[in-house]
Amino acid sequence: MKKISLLGALAAVALTFSCTRDPYAGLEPGLAEDLRANIEAADSSNRAQLLDALIRVPKDQHEGMAFLIAYMPEGDRDTLTADFLLEEVGWAYKARETFPWTKALPDSVFYNDVLPYASMNEHREPWRAMFWEKLYPLVDSITDVREAIDTINKQLQYLVKVEYNTKRRKPHQSPGESMEIGMASCSGLSILLTDAFRTMGIPSRIAGTPLWVSKEGNHNWTEVWIDGKWYFTEYYPSKALNHSWFLERAGKADKSDPIFWMYATSWRPTGIHFPMVWARKNKNVPGVDVTDFYIDLYNAQMAEAKNGAPVAIRVFKTKEGGRSSEDRVAKDVRVVDAAGKMVAAGKTAGPTADMNDYLTLYLPFGQSLQAEFTDADGAVHSTAFSTPKQAEAGDQPSMTDVELFVD
Repeated sequence: MKKISLLGALAAVALTFSCTRDPYAGLEPGLAEDLRANIEAADSSNRAQLLDALIRVPKDQHEGMAFLIAYMPEGDRDTLTADFLLEEVGWAYKARETFPWTKALPDSVFYNDVLPYASMNEHREPWRAMFWEKLYPLVDSITDVREAIDTINKQLQYLVKVEYNTKRRKPHQSPGESMEIGMASCSGLSILLTDAFRTMGIPSRIAGTPLWVSKEGNHNWTEVWIDGKWYFTEYYPSKALNHSWFLERAGKADKSDPIFWMYATSWRPTGIHFPMVWARKNKNVPGVDVTDFYIDLYNAQMAEAKNGAPVAIRVFKTKEGGRSSEDRVAKDVRVVDAAGKMVAAGKTAGPTADMNDYLTLYLPFGQSLQAEFTDADGAVHSTAFSTPKQAEAGDQPSMTDVELFVD
């Protein structure tokens, strides 16, 4: 009985479509072939939903819908409804009609990095309407995409009220899941930021590594596309695009082992997959190897920076206490030499920053220095340390770790 009903439903859909348009008409042959193959591979109970989405989508959005369905992963093609797809695609095209930077995008970039409703294996939910309501008033009068990116990047955390916290429920939370509990991992924060950018028609994707070459864990962040080039940023933005605490680690990636590579997500298959440490067997998220970009960027920035030894500085609540995220304290720290002259300064990461985020300063080689901060009562807290001698040509100087304590 179920088989007869299913066949009848599919026949009805096919009849309706025959009276409107061919789902594969007008598509580039390769896309049409991939679309047909993915619909045929879908669970038989959900094929009608995919065809219905192609039937009902406006003609000028048909190719985009075809692209989305042609390359959606197995779990999605078996479960997502036509209404869900039509809503998300409709909002993406609304952004294309609204913003000058989205109008100027090549179709290939719009389809792959604005249109998708997900980045990794997060819970599928309709998030564009929510983000549009929060973000459109901020960018409606902006015409420059860089200004729009900067505005969204700086304001999003205050609009969604989500902070980094290792007590989040799972690493790959959807926007709704993160906003419900007000906390997320670096992956959840990256999903929030990427989805926010996409809602405002800005091409965005998630980038990350399954393991730093220092073996200090994984990390994910966000990339945005501007005038043909990708730039990186994070939920907690740095002073400018392509600057962050993690660039030094990314720039030292080991190209001989894929576990240390940098990857970016893609919707269209690429031949490799984006690795997710919480779902190591999941090969459904296409990836792009962007390791060379981060190595080259790091080397270029190092060439411009002053020559010096890298020093990592952290402030904790107490010397005897823990070293978890919650134990860290954000403080304005200065480094002085033996004569008391300030050499460098910066602010340490607090409890809401990523666990691998710490203040890194490049300081003169072979010197005895002191890191210090002044508390609210005027008391100075300090730690003495020495920087290593300059390494041999071509060698990277080792990192010096410095800890200070409030109590």
